[in-house]
Amino acid sequence: MAIKTTTTKPAKAVKKPATHRATAHKKPAAEKPVKAELDMPEVAKEVDVVVEHTPKHHVSKERYVFATGRRKTAVANVRMFEGKGDMVVNKKPIKQYFGYSLHMEEITKPFEVTGLGGKYHFTAHVNGGGSHAQVGALRHGIAIALSQISEDVRKVLKKNGFLTRDDRKKERKKPGLKRARRSPQWAKR
Repeated sequence: MAIKTTTTKPAKAVKKPATHRATAHKKPAAEKPVKAELDMPEVAKEVDVVVEHTPKHHVSKERYVFATGRRKTAVANVRMFEGKGDMVVNKKPIKQYFGYSLHMEEITKPFEVTGLGGKYHFTAHVNGGGSHAQVGALRHGIAIALSQISEDVRKVLKKNGFLTRDDRKKERKKPGLKRARRSPQWAKR
């Protein structure tokens, strides 16, 4: 009986055309931050943390730090500038756009906690949601912009919970119910 032996050659690797490959987009190299000294109090007001100000980004009057804040369906795009100036929301002064003092207190809390009240001002574009959601989105955007200025400021804002996005939204309405969970009124007779 004769036994046949066959040898197989290794298969050549088939190259796929370049159109099937995913191209990775490289981000441009970030510019080195310019070191500058800014006056800042040694101790934050509401937190017992010693803050030594070592800025990550120098914010000049011409340049700004951009940040986006969100709350419910509201979105706030914030541009933070160094120096004293008017705080503007949707091309209106902030006191005219948000009339209540409670809203003003909520918006300025990140400045109060870090002690940077008179050193920075912002312009913001806010849309979506109601007035309370817009206030929350603006506060979130301000906190993110301030956190980009210095790592020490970021630690204080993080400890006070200003950098956390409040992700609670209105629950969707379910079929057969009046609202998300409200059932129709039950009648015995």
